[in-house]
Amino acid sequence: MAQLANSMATFNAAGLREQLANDIYNISPEETPFLAMIGKEKANGVFEEWQTDSLRAAGQNKREQGNEAAPTVRTPTKRVGNRTQISDDTYAVTGTQEAVEKAGRKSEIAYQDAKIMVELKKDVEFGVMQNTTSIAAAAGVAPQARGLLGWLATNTNIGAGGVNPNPDTNAAPTDGTLRTLTEAMLKDVAQKCWTSGGNPDRLFVPAALRATVDGFTGGATKFDKTEDKTLHATVEVYVGPFGRYSIINSRHQRDRDVFLLDTSMFALMTLRPMKGKDLAETGDSRKRLINTEWTFKSKNEAASGAIRDLQPAA
Repeated sequence: MAQLANSMATFNAAGLREQLANDIYNISPEETPFLAMIGKEKANGVFEEWQTDSLRAAGQNKREQGNEAAPTVRTPTKRVGNRTQISDDTYAVTGTQEAVEKAGRKSEIAYQDAKIMVELKKDVEFGVMQNTTSIAAAAGVAPQARGLLGWLATNTNIGAGGVNPNPDTNAAPTDGTLRTLTEAMLKDVAQKCWTSGGNPDRLFVPAALRATVDGFTGGATKFDKTEDKTLHATVEVYVGPFGRYSIINSRHQRDRDVFLLDTSMFALMTLRPMKGKDLAETGDSRKRLINTEWTFKSKNEAASGAIRDLQPAA
């Protein structure tokens, strides 16, 4: 029926209150799984160093009676290190914006501080998963911490033309020819880790390769749980001849890499914890800086491995 004559309707009325929900919805991913799983340590300088060592290979060891013992050559420990990296972000809020009543937050400054800290945490995970070399600070040069791609050199499976990194000389890896990820590649790297003495427990996989990993038959079983009508069509744990690995979806590594990691052998070292501070006021605004200074510690890279140069699943 038609509108009653002379009846007041919302579209010709004045004084209606704005109906803005007191919530802010954000679906951007916040998780940083690798940082959540590794150790946390304190850094005390811009170049942190530590030592690694290894045992000689086992062999036949027998001596005749009365043998005159002679000292054997001993291999010294190896000294390795990494440089700190500064990650920051800035913003400004006018005095008016901070003072007015707002939907979804009481303080614009508190809201932006919290948001930027989450973003910086994601930046740190990105650097830890992707940086290839350490870079020393200099005039006009921002320092950089070496990440996983620059550490994992011993236990790898790479494409034609690819070159492993050299942490001792700070040489970056070279990408090789892309190829399809196979279960045989995973078993190859797992065997290399085991032979080196490592016990990796996590398989970090980018979204582009997750479907390929789900197709591995190994020691995993997909099943239909009829009692609750749930079809389990993915692999959450891979059990192979050299270990059991939880599969972790990883957003911040390259689409061409899969990492087989012993997370206990890595740590995030923090020189300056994440903190916000006011910058000098030059007008009717508050300028803020949020920053942190950190580095990445690989206690012994031979405990983990990498499969590189992988073609994303179609």
